[in-house]
Amino acid sequence: MSTKSIGIFDSGVGGTSIWKEVHALLPNEHTIYLADSHNAPYGPKGKERITELSIKNVELLIAKDCKLIVVACNTATTNAIKYLRENYKVPFIGIEPAIKPAALKTQTKAIGILATKGTLASDLFHETTDLYSNGINIIEQEGEGIVQLIENGKLHSDEMKGLLDIYLKPMLEANIDYLVLGCTHYTYLLPILIDMLPNHIKIIDSGEAVALQTKTVLEKHQLLNTQNTKSKNQFFTNGNTEVMASLLGNNFKVEYLKF
Repeated sequence: MSTKSIGIFDSGVGGTSIWKEVHALLPNEHTIYLADSHNAPYGPKGKERITELSIKNVELLIAKDCKLIVVACNTATTNAIKYLRENYKVPFIGIEPAIKPAALKTQTKAIGILATKGTLASDLFHETTDLYSNGINIIEQEGEGIVQLIENGKLHSDEMKGLLDIYLKPMLEANIDYLVLGCTHYTYLLPILIDMLPNHIKIIDSGEAVALQTKTVLEKHQLLNTQNTKSKNQFFTNGNTEVMASLLGNNFKVEYLKF
C-alpha cells in the first residue's frame, strides 16, 4: 500500500497549489491529480450536484488505486467530505478556509474571507465561523468570476484586477488585517494581492496545513512511502491542458482525460 499514489482532486487547476505543498513536503510520494475543469466552478452548483461531482472524482481515483485522497477544493470539502468519509474506506484530507488562525491573531478585530458561493453557504463554513466570530467582524466576499478567469488563462488580466478591486474594497473599509483565501484557485492570486493590499494585511491560505495533515494521516495509517525512489506524478484534466501546464511549470506533463 505504501507505494501507491496519493490522489488529489479539485474543480479545476486551483488544487495544483495544494499539490505543490504536498509534493514539497513528501517528495517520495507518487501522486495522481484530477482537475474537473469542465465543471468548474463548483461554487454555484448546490450541495447535491457538488456531492455528485465529488463522488465521480473519488471513484476515478479509487479505480486508479490511490491510497489516500486529498479533496483540494474548499467547496467540495465543505459540501461533500462528510458523505465521502461515510461511504468510502480510503482516508480523506479536506480543506476549508483558515478562519481560526486569522480570528485568533487579528489586532483590528476584522478579517476578510474571499471564497466561493458554495463554501460560504455550507454548513461546515457556518459552524467554523460561529466558533471563532465572537467579537470579530468577518467580511465575507464571494469571488464570483475569479475561478473562470484562472481556468481560462486570464490570471494576470485587467479583468481580474478589476474584480479584485471591487471585492477588496469593503474589506479595506472595514480595516481588516487578515485576508483568508477560501478557494485553492485563489492561492495563485497571491502575487497580485500582495501588490494591491497594504503591507500590514496578512494573507492566509491552507496549503501548508493540508500538506502537514496529509503526512500525519499517512503516518497514522502506515501508508508513508519509505522507498527512496523518484516519484511519479500524473496530471489529468478534462479542460485546457495548457492552462494547467503553465501553472505547474515545464517539468510536468498534463494529459487530457474525458470524465
